[in-house]
Amino acid sequence: MKFSIERADLLKAVSQAQSVVERRNTIPILANVLIEADGDGTSFRATDLDVEVIDRTIAQVERPGASTVNAVLLHEIVRKLPDGALVQIADDPASGRLTVEAGRSKFSLATLPKEDFPVMASSEYESNFSVSAPVLRRLFDKSKFAISNEETRYYLNGVYMHVADGDEGKVLRCVATDGHRLARIDAPLPEGADNMPGVIVPKKTVAELGKLLADDDQEIAVSVSETKVRFATPQITLTSKVIDGTFPDYTRVIPMNNARRLEVDAAEFARAVDRVATVSSERSRAVKLALDEDRLVLSVNAPDSGAAEEELAVAYGDEPLEIGFNAKYLLEIAGQVDRENAVFMFDTPDHPTLMREGNDTSAIYVVMPMRV
Repeated sequence: MKFSIERADLLKAVSQAQSVVERRNTIPILANVLIEADGDGTSFRATDLDVEVIDRTIAQVERPGASTVNAVLLHEIVRKLPDGALVQIADDPASGRLTVEAGRSKFSLATLPKEDFPVMASSEYESNFSVSAPVLRRLFDKSKFAISNEETRYYLNGVYMHVADGDEGKVLRCVATDGHRLARIDAPLPEGADNMPGVIVPKKTVAELGKLLADDDQEIAVSVSETKVRFATPQITLTSKVIDGTFPDYTRVIPMNNARRLEVDAAEFARAVDRVATVSSERSRAVKLALDEDRLVLSVNAPDSGAAEEELAVAYGDEPLEIGFNAKYLLEIAGQVDRENAVFMFDTPDHPTLMREGNDTSAIYVVMPMRV
């Protein structure tokens, strides 16, 4: 195998691959990236046995072939090469080495047999459809903050992607919850997605998916089966096992009858919460919201370090209400609002609160209150 490739193209491909590789693993080959050169391009494949990414890029191939080399080491080398460099990569099967040359720099790296590299078995996908990058990015970006990190509730360690009934017919929906907050995001149902099985996309896959969705003009081909999900562009294919579990019935925790309505400037609200929460060293400190006629007072009382309060002018016309929330949760939810105003719907200080952007119900958030 021998090929030449632009440093920028190589860095992009190797960055994607090395981020999938687990830093601590007991199987040496899983630390490697499989490089395959053929025709007018090369592909870089990496896996941790649960997630597999293949990044294809243009290269000048002199001699087709394949080899595997440590992904993190290759990434570090390429990252430190000068911008605009032309990189030549060649393998010598006899010595079991891969050489990387750019200008006056030359590296000789150990390889492992390409036959040992595990390739994720291809799956029969029941559902195949395409979604534009901005739509898919919105679905996952707005829901992923609510993914649970609690390993005992493994079925909450991802985003539940499924077909659901929206206000105006069927929608493609992403839901994540950790039991304290919940995000439910809808998008128009793509053609061909009607029979898609509901799947829980793992947290690591959601993070890797963000790299595929950077280009707004890109169409993402999505394939879903009961056990796997695949997201593909002409350059990158990301395949992942899905979480083997049943996502709970989230509809039961979404309040339907909350009648007390607060409308507030989302950015102003987030900054005020951040300021008053500063006095507390505990990130989970409760922020108290005291609501009165068109007035909101945010306050934090931390006996060990002090107290803070801030008043905001808001639109609120119901009975006075005092309710407490985890400051971190409030900030994360307020940070999802793209529009100017956030609308909170309250019931009592003990009941879940609903938040949405203006009158838009395609993105709703639920947060559980705290005692204050």
